[in-house]
Amino acid sequence: MRNMSMGKYRPYPQIDLPHRAWPNNTITKAPIWCSVDLRDGNQALVTPMNLEQKLELFNLLLQLGFKVIEVGFPSASKVEFDFLRTLVERDLIPDDVTVQVLVQAREHLIARSFEALEGVKNAIVHLYNSTSIAQRKIVFKKEKQEIINLALEGVELVRKYEKNHKGDISLEYSPESFTGTELEFAAEICNAVTACWGISAQRKVVINLPATVEMATPNVYADQIEWMCAHLDNREHVLVSTHTHNDRGTSVAATELALLAGADRVEGTLLSNGERTGNVDIITLALNLYTQGIDPQLDFSDINHVLDVVERCTAIDTHARHPYVGELVYTAFSGSHQDAINKGFAYQKTKEDNFWEVPYLPIDPNDVGRSYESIIRINSQSGKGGIAYILEDKYGYLIPKKMQPEIGRIVQAVTDKEGRELEADEILKIFEETYFEQEEHISFLDLAINSATSKDNTVNTTLTYSFDGKEIRAEGQGNGPIDACRKSLLKDYPHTFTINSYSEHSCGERSSAKAVAYIAIETDEHEIFYGVGRDTDISIASIKALFSALNRAF
Repeated sequence: MRNMSMGKYRPYPQIDLPHRAWPNNTITKAPIWCSVDLRDGNQALVTPMNLEQKLELFNLLLQLGFKVIEVGFPSASKVEFDFLRTLVERDLIPDDVTVQVLVQAREHLIARSFEALEGVKNAIVHLYNSTSIAQRKIVFKKEKQEIINLALEGVELVRKYEKNHKGDISLEYSPESFTGTELEFAAEICNAVTACWGISAQRKVVINLPATVEMATPNVYADQIEWMCAHLDNREHVLVSTHTHNDRGTSVAATELALLAGADRVEGTLLSNGERTGNVDIITLALNLYTQGIDPQLDFSDINHVLDVVERCTAIDTHARHPYVGELVYTAFSGSHQDAINKGFAYQKTKEDNFWEVPYLPIDPNDVGRSYESIIRINSQSGKGGIAYILEDKYGYLIPKKMQPEIGRIVQAVTDKEGRELEADEILKIFEETYFEQEEHISFLDLAINSATSKDNTVNTTLTYSFDGKEIRAEGQGNGPIDACRKSLLKDYPHTFTINSYSEHSCGERSSAKAVAYIAIETDEHEIFYGVGRDTDISIASIKALFSALNRAF
């Protein structure tokens, strides 16, 4: 870097964990999810949510299946206090949902928090104080024991006010700025907190180990979690929780590795809203589990509704490349990608099992409520497979494989000229202008087919067409209508050709279905030209396809 000052930054120290187990572990179930959208996410907004927006987001979190929701910091402001009181007074908290409140270790703040919690059946009081070397040295100017004493004073105060609360109170403790704290000291203060609280099977404690600022690679965070799990007293009664931020862009990876390392619980937000680069995105984490065959215990089957609510409440747009939910994450412009996706969809329809195997799509967009319409979009980078997919998916044309390069070249010539993406209806227009609306030098008028006249099922046809300004009627005999018409054409038509390939299919609903035929003819110069025809009668459609090819070839 141009202005880099060597020595200004130091590498993060590695963890002494020679027998680490997490690299060999596998995630087999969803963690306990805790949404902190209403607190940690809200405090990071340019314009914090008002009461109605908070209520709308809270209802969304319930719909998605969250059972633990941090609803705010009620002692910090009237808005936060009033929101919790509104939830209580309107009876909006389901019996199986636990609300969590954040508070510092000060008596007037803890007293105010319990005032806000009055009437709540299940609550977690989330107590925190900063423990990092930098915070102790620069901000608080306190020694380790003083920091421990501050945490224990908070625990005693929570115990004091808990006695008069009519409902279940659990404790969560965060050594805030954990990743900047010596592991030995983090374990010492956490163990002091759980001992003071009185931990047991009936009185479990959440120990939240936040990457308040992401400072190292994800494997280091996993080492820290595994080390802490091994050094926490009464580990079986501790719920180890993660709370990662995305300063280095690896919060999802750090959280997943932390789950491998023994974490039980995840705090995060929808769409990674939060301070600086944001909290870990619970949507990404949950759908990552889903793609591994694990039930995430959260319902993201209508992702567009989730985006609508979150964007409206936070006034933050979702990036087009955001994993799983962005506008373009299921879209392919590249020709090779489009071809593989097109073949993948065709293969998926023929499989006996239900396993998802479509190249470039790690998840079925339909599982999150996205349609297939935007999967393939056409620009100058696109190829034959993508164009064939659009014509089939949107309009029912099953373009033969050998014909796809031809229509691909034709469409790509337009995208190169226009220098932009083409909409599906524009692609259809190019297709129809090329094969149905081209300038004609020879025009089909009528066809009469007689029944088979011999043992080999040859047919007689009477073809009426216009060529060189005059109407011509010609009879022909062949092993089918197409062969018979070709022979009748060659009597007066000056260009010779052979039929190279033929295919057909129906298109549209049964009551209004039309037959579509595709014919490739080969000229004497060994050039191949395709034609397309459509009609309610398959024989007429095939002859129209023949004339389409002739007009393109000659």
